[in-house]
Amino acid sequence: MADRGAVLHTPDRRYIVVRGRLWRASDPGLDPETRARHVAALMDARRMVKAAKASGDAADLADARRAVDAAKVLLGERGPVWWTDGAPDPGRHMVHNTPYVAWFDSLEDSSP
Repeated sequence: MADRGAVLHTPDRRYIVVRGRLWRASDPGLDPETRARHVAALMDARRMVKAAKASGDAADLADARRAVDAAKVLLGERGPVWWTDGAPDPGRHMVHNTPYVAWFDSLEDSSP
């Protein structure tokens, strides 16, 4: 299979696979500056989640999680899909329960 440090993308590049589960990839149509700005906002929001967890403040944690969600929507990882061909969104499902199962199984069959 792929290098442990490499991100495994589905052939259509719509998803990454993490521990056998599909997660929607960022919208490849974002220009580099916009993408960088949204990624920075996501990282800031994740740091806010960490700080809120450490402080034990439930309201701050809720706000921080909303900020993470908002950044992920802007990146195209959540919310409406960024592709336009009408294909369904099997994101967050295990690969073996999606149309990508044959592709994924072929990777396992070819691993050393």
